[in-house]
Amino acid sequence: MGTLNYGVGTEPIHIEDRALAHLKIVIATKLRRNESFTLSWKHPDGDAPGRSTIWVHPSIPLRFTFDDPEPPEINVKWIEELMHSANSTGGILLVDEVLDVPAESVSV
Repeated sequence: MGTLNYGVGTEPIHIEDRALAHLKIVIATKLRRNESFTLSWKHPDGDAPGRSTIWVHPSIPLRFTFDDPEPPEINVKWIEELMHSANSTGGILLVDEVLDVPAESVSV
């Protein structure tokens, strides 16, 4: 379980390493363009139930910490889905990973 530290003196946000690695790419892309946005997620098991949203701005300190020392393989479709939400009026919504389903497995 990785953590996203946002701002000074706030509690760390716990996000699974794989999801955090994908979020990092999207967030870095938006901040590199000097774009502010919201980030929303459902609280993970073990935390208080519910969901949270933060306003992400280039001037607010941000740190990504991963438990796994090796970066995961990146799923381009998941990045595209997260970027699509990042460019919407609702901001980034941390959605489940988008998986490719082979054509022969698809039921009609």
